[in-house]
Amino acid sequence: MRKHTISKEEYEAIKALAKRNQNKRVDKRLQVLILRYEGMKDREIAKKLDYDRKRISQLCAEFKLVGLEEYARQKYGGNHRNMNDEEEKEFLAGFEEAASNGQIITITEIAAAYDEKTGKQHESKSTVYYLLHKHGWRMITPQKEHPGKASDEEIEASKKLKLSWTI
Repeated sequence: MRKHTISKEEYEAIKALAKRNQNKRVDKRLQVLILRYEGMKDREIAKKLDYDRKRISQLCAEFKLVGLEEYARQKYGGNHRNMNDEEEKEFLAGFEEAASNGQIITITEIAAAYDEKTGKQHESKSTVYYLLHKHGWRMITPQKEHPGKASDEEIEASKKLKLSWTI
């Protein structure tokens, strides 16, 4: 016998909700419960709905734990940004002003200010890199040598040249 069995009343409620539902992700989760009630094995459900076999029993356990309404609520996707576009532009304006005045700005400084502004501690700087890329910023680092500098051989050859002035 399966650990998480679905009763006939629950099955009817799931079917009714599946008919009203318009979200594909939620529909797939509901189909797991419907197929489980109808007697399909976890392996068969996993293959049919493109889930991992272990995920099927996790979904059934979640359904039993939280109930149908919470189970069917959309929890994933959406906008998880920390700031809207205007706030991002305002945030970057201070750094832009400092950069235009010749100050060298590092990603570490921007990331620290971003963490302070959002109140979250980010493990990596990828969020800040994405933010900078989104607003058209690019990394500019100073070069060690002038890009038009002559090669070492040309410099040595020019030292050996003698100029003769004729009038």
